[in-house]
Amino acid sequence: MYMIINTNHLDRCIATLESSLNLLQATPTDSIQYEVFRNAVVKGFELTLETSGKLLRRALKSYGGSPRNIDQLFYKDLLRHAGKHGLMDIDAVERWCAYRDNRNSTAHDYGQGFAEDTLKLLPSFIGDARTLSSMLRERFSESNRDA
Repeated sequence: MYMIINTNHLDRCIATLESSLNLLQATPTDSIQYEVFRNAVVKGFELTLETSGKLLRRALKSYGGSPRNIDQLFYKDLLRHAGKHGLMDIDAVERWCAYRDNRNSTAHDYGQGFAEDTLKLLPSFIGDARTLSSMLRERFSESNRDA
């Protein structure tokens, strides 16, 4: 079964995250605006990560197996399956697992430290998210339907 995957929402999430990060980096760290932008960056990171996972689930369904089983995969298992099917290389799978670990920390830790840890991951994360979006667009676009 060939599946078409639209990455427009993911691309928009990435662009929003990057814009929020740029605004944060241009803002004095002792200002309220810094906190506003930092919060936007953390939420943008979470949204981009979750959107990426949803698109990976959709992509994996094209490789067969039970869609229900794919829907029930834990996030890290989803990443491992993405690696198994060549949607990510092993190094990318490890980085995405680290992003997920960080995201789990941001969901439960409300101190300043968690946000600063997230900020350190963002340049790599944004690059990996762009790579994922590009790969999904290339493999699962309308133009590849009959290829």
